[in-house]
Amino acid sequence: MRLEGKVAFISGGARGMGETEARLFAENGAKVAIGDVLEAEGLQVASDICAAGGDAMFVPLDVTIDADWERAIVATVERYGRLDVLVNNAGISGRSMVEDTRVEDWERVMDINAKGVFLGTRYAIPEMQKVGGGSIVNISSQLGLVGTDNSSPQYQASKGAVRIFTKTTAIQYAADGIRANSVHPGPIVTPMTEERRADPATRELMLSRIPLARYGQPMDVAYGVLYLASDESSFVTGSELVIDGGWTAR
Repeated sequence: MRLEGKVAFISGGARGMGETEARLFAENGAKVAIGDVLEAEGLQVASDICAAGGDAMFVPLDVTIDADWERAIVATVERYGRLDVLVNNAGISGRSMVEDTRVEDWERVMDINAKGVFLGTRYAIPEMQKVGGGSIVNISSQLGLVGTDNSSPQYQASKGAVRIFTKTTAIQYAADGIRANSVHPGPIVTPMTEERRADPATRELMLSRIPLARYGQPMDVAYGVLYLASDESSFVTGSELVIDGGWTAR
């Protein structure tokens, strides 16, 4: 039980990587709060966890709304008494060239992927300070480290912002025992990548850029997030965990 006694909040926990993280955390002893705009799916994940003997709750959450975050963290602490782990997992993608990108598309991706991470972190920190520390895990991307020609500028910019924001958080709150690290997945089999994986040409291109020659599975990422959330990584902060099948090694 690698998270025994810990309380974790996972944004975007209703499906994809967030759902897998929530289920794995619960299996490892954590009490899990799931925040998402997908209410039916989130409630089902929480119900499944409880039916399996774990402890989970669902909280409606639009990560771009300040008041939603405040309510979500308050609800978590009211039920479980504390907050030890925050996983800023919620995110969306996009496809366009710079000159084709509309301002509203740029703002939407930046709001969810970057502003959402900032807001979650801002509300989690005071609760972690109360219990003497905690772990913040921010899901970035391999495209937060390197550029590519077939993703949107707003997606790549947002994931780069998450990387540097994580380092700032780590430095500013190390004295409080709060660690912050970023995870950088490559292409993963999730609903977000489903459309592109269904296109044979795109799938072939993506696989050609992954030395391990396959898409990752959500569990590949979840185990990395579990490590960073646990005390096993007590000397790890401000770091990047790359889980990309070798994409960035080229």
